Amino acid sequence: MSKFYPIHLNVTGKRCVIIGGGKVAYRKACSLKESGADVVVVSPEVCPEMVDEEGLVLIKEVYEECFLDGALLVIAATDDEAINKRVTLDAEKRSIIVNVVDYPERCSFIVPSTINRGDLCISISTGGASPAVAKRIREELEDVFGKEYKEYLDLLTEMRSLAMSSVEDSVKRRKVLQRLAEKDIFDAVKDEGVKSAEAKMRDIIFE
Repeated sequence: MSKFYPIHLNVTGKRCVIIGGGKVAYRKACSLKESGADVVVVSPEVCPEMVDEEGLVLIKEVYEECFLDGALLVIAATDDEAINKRVTLDAEKRSIIVNVVDYPERCSFIVPSTINRGDLCISISTGGASPAVAKRIREELEDVFGKEYKEYLDLLTEMRSLAMSSVEDSVKRRKVLQRLAEKDIFDAVKDEGVKSAEAKMRDIIFE
C-alpha cells in the first residue's frame, strides 16, 4: 500500500465532484462544502439529506467522464465497484486526485479522521489500514482538545495581528509572538476566561 503524504488542501472555490448519492457521499459533500468547495454530486438517485442540503449541485444522471471537467478532486462513493474503478481510471488519466471510499489502494488521497476547534484541525490517519482505529483515537482526543482551543486561537489571531502592526522591531516582535503562543496564555483562556487572557496578551505586546 502507498504511503500517503499528509496535506491540508485549499479547496475554496474549486470544483469537487462526488460520485454517489448515499449517506457516505452526503457526509463527504458536506465536509467539502464547509471547506468552501463548489461541490457537484453525480448520481441518478440521492438520499433525502442530499436533496435538502443547500449549496450542492446535483446531477441526477449516470456517471460519465465529462462530469470531471474542471475538477480539482473527485470522490467515488458508490456501491458499484465497476463505476468506482472507472472513476479512478478517468481521474488518473486527467491527473485529478481521487478518493475511492473504503479502497485506499485505489486512492491518490485519503480523508483522515479530524478534530476541528475553530482554526485548529487535528488529523488522524492510519494510512488506510483501519479507519475504525483512527475514529477511536479521534474520540479519545476530543476530550483532550476542548472548545477552549477555539477561543484561544480566535483571540491569538486578533492579538497576533495587533502585535504585527504595533511592534516595529522585528526581533522583539518575534519574541512577542512566541510568548503569546506559550502554554500559560492558553491556560489563562481556559481557567480565567478570554477577557483576562486578552489583558495579559496586551500587556505582553505593549510592555
